[in-house]
Amino acid sequence: MIAEPVTKTHEHDADVDVVDEYEDQTLAIPQYSITSYGIDYDVEGLVRRMNNDDILIPTFQREFVWSRAIASRFVESLLLGLPVPGIFLYRTEDDRYQVIDGQQRVKTLQYFYSGKFVDRPFTLVKLESKFNGLTIEDLEGRDRRRLNDSIIHATVIRQDKPDDNGSSKFSIFQRLNTNAKPLSSQEIRAAIYQGDFNELLYELNENSAWRNLFGKRHSRKRDEELILRFLALFYGLGRYKSPMKRFLNEFMNEHRYLKASPAEDFRPVFDKTVQTISDKIGARAFIPTRAVNAALCDSLMIGIARRLESGPIESDIKKNYDDLRDNHEFKDLIADTTSAPDRVRQRIKFAIDAFANVG
Repeated sequence: MIAEPVTKTHEHDADVDVVDEYEDQTLAIPQYSITSYGIDYDVEGLVRRMNNDDILIPTFQREFVWSRAIASRFVESLLLGLPVPGIFLYRTEDDRYQVIDGQQRVKTLQYFYSGKFVDRPFTLVKLESKFNGLTIEDLEGRDRRRLNDSIIHATVIRQDKPDDNGSSKFSIFQRLNTNAKPLSSQEIRAAIYQGDFNELLYELNENSAWRNLFGKRHSRKRDEELILRFLALFYGLGRYKSPMKRFLNEFMNEHRYLKASPAEDFRPVFDKTVQTISDKIGARAFIPTRAVNAALCDSLMIGIARRLESGPIESDIKKNYDDLRDNHEFKDLIADTTSAPDRVRQRIKFAIDAFANVG
């Protein structure tokens, strides 16, 4: 991530920098009992299963990153009968399969068979073979059959123990993700906890007041993660324990399908809170110096949200905010060891107390 100064209006091309210790945390990994086995898919059958949603592509969509030239070479390898790397799939609770490694390869095949490369015709390019310049429809019958019958080997993984709704997926995603830019924790969550709550986070992230406070959409989903963090701590502070990473995993998994708490519970709390902060404090509310501070963000949001439970805030709260941010003890709590349970509760209490009596 390229760090650049954050201006009041956040008008810059790089991602907004986020100060937070939590991404450096490591999770204690329990002993797992994992079943794994191999499946050989012919390419035509693999694409058909993807189109039928029997094989699912993670919705975090670290957008499709292969160029058309790279994708063309992959398709060419199959057309030439060359071996290609296998993929990893996770068997879900409903006996479908989720791609946990190999997304670029399987998306390339899906695109080629559809005839479209993202938003343009999928013509094979920059190849030295006879396939250069061809589309799926241009292939001769023999070549089309060879592609259809090419084999992609899949290693299928299923968690047997512990019975905790598949927590191993998070670790497996991290360990199999070998790209130059490893997935962020929220990108992984968006992939393995697909569902209504993940869609809600995406929608809340479009809120105009939130965009004013955070800045442009973050390419690694750090903005969505801060929304998740606010909701998890607002509704679950009493049971919070470190590490923060696992706490957020568990909250997102618990509310995956919005059965325990529907969107109608989460959305108004978030919307009213960020609108009040944007209107009453301004665009730099989460930026004590040069970057968004995650600990300040969740503390301030919870402090304001608790006050809003008793009605709208009519008075000027800028001085309350300034006093909170300048408090030496609070400044220490948002600067160091920010995920330790006692320090999380202390800084949130400071923020709640700071706005409890405003009119």
